[in-house]
Amino acid sequence: MPVPLAALPLLLAVSPVLAASPSPANGFVPFTAPEIKATVEDGGANGEVETFDPIARARMIAEQMPRRWSGRYQSFSGGPTVPVQLRIDGVTPMGQMVDLRGSMAIGGVESPVQGNLNAKSDQLDLLLLGDPLGGALEPGGAFQSVQGLSLSGWRAPRLTTPGGRLQLIPEATAAAAPAAGQPPVRGLW
Repeated sequence: MPVPLAALPLLLAVSPVLAASPSPANGFVPFTAPEIKATVEDGGANGEVETFDPIARARMIAEQMPRRWSGRYQSFSGGPTVPVQLRIDGVTPMGQMVDLRGSMAIGGVESPVQGNLNAKSDQLDLLLLGDPLGGALEPGGAFQSVQGLSLSGWRAPRLTTPGGRLQLIPEATAAAAPAAGQPPVRGLW
């Protein structure tokens, strides 16, 4: 039944959604797939090619990573700086991840550690497995980093604990002092 022209403004005011949407023609609309175009770069290669091999880098890290690290830890609440020694006993590549096992002494209190280092992004999660921990750290937290072992932040197990900053350097380079008149390189956090 056709709608009289006089009722059309009333119909549009009452139902703007119905007026804006087209009515289907016989209930079926055929589907046409979009056209696929290949993009050819210089040299005939399609798309981007990643030349970095994170699995090979994980193997290289496992072979060449220094096994002894030393440095310091300081709480974000401004507590005293505590000496830290890290001894890595086992390094195992697992795909693009590197499994780390060893022990860490924080303020003279030694605890076993276990960690995962991503060879592609240098992200590190380092868990302290002991109880008690040195440096006023609480069990259940972890050191996390996006710069490998060199600079980490303590993620405390509770929101009321502020966390802290761990800075490590390999012991072979720790013995070498900076040149006279040059300050040591420091991280941003």
